[in-house]
Amino acid sequence: TLVGQGKVQEIVDAVSVHSPGIVVFDNELTPTQQRNLGEALKCRVIDRTQLILDIFAQRARTREGKLQVELAQMSYLLPRLSMLYTKFERQQGGIGVRGGGGETKLELDRRKVRERIIELQRELEDVKKKRRLQRKGRKDLPFPTATLVGYTSAGKSTILNSLSDAAVLADKMLFSTLDPTTRRVNLPDGRGILLTDTVGFIRNLPHDLVAAFRATLEEVNDADMLLHIVDASSDEADRHRDTVLETLENLG
Repeated sequence: TLVGQGKVQEIVDAVSVHSPGIVVFDNELTPTQQRNLGEALKCRVIDRTQLILDIFAQRARTREGKLQVELAQMSYLLPRLSMLYTKFERQQGGIGVRGGGGETKLELDRRKVRERIIELQRELEDVKKKRRLQRKGRKDLPFPTATLVGYTSAGKSTILNSLSDAAVLADKMLFSTLDPTTRRVNLPDGRGILLTDTVGFIRNLPHDLVAAFRATLEEVNDADMLLHIVDASSDEADRHRDTVLETLENLG
């Protein structure tokens, strides 16, 4: 159950007082932990990864964004599929039958999810190739490239808009930018640079998301210069800065 029995009882008591529709754990739960906690608390339990994936799913607008989010969701769902069936449905069938209805259905669903993951990876490979060509096209231009990086909601899109007169969605909500946006910015001396806005980083970024957003995060590696945006008014500014530096190190 990830936490001890005493803590589980504490949460059970809180659930009976507040009657929440959902309990969120700020950790990654294994499928078994998620199931056991759900049974103990008698309500839906999700972990940090699922919450972030749900937010990403609401934010995805472009085809690439939707593909990346779906890949991350499918990778997250695959080991948890058996939780969607009741114990009765997962029971083995009658005499001489190998696997009952639930077992067969579970295997079928697992196969469908695996096939969809392969399909999404193939589609994202095409997206990667297009991105590479776009980046190559930008490299051929006589402008250096700069990429805005920072914690989610640090103000990257706001800065891109103010520097380039772009009209990119800038909102306080988490992950309002999922797809990189590049705009030309004219410097005071008349020279230009290409400025790219990227997806915000977050503490303990789920592994499935890092893998799915690999094509997007490559924009960071290819830039001539990174502009690290920190929201100085945030109480968490130092921790946010450290998280971004750590994520950049992980991206190489």
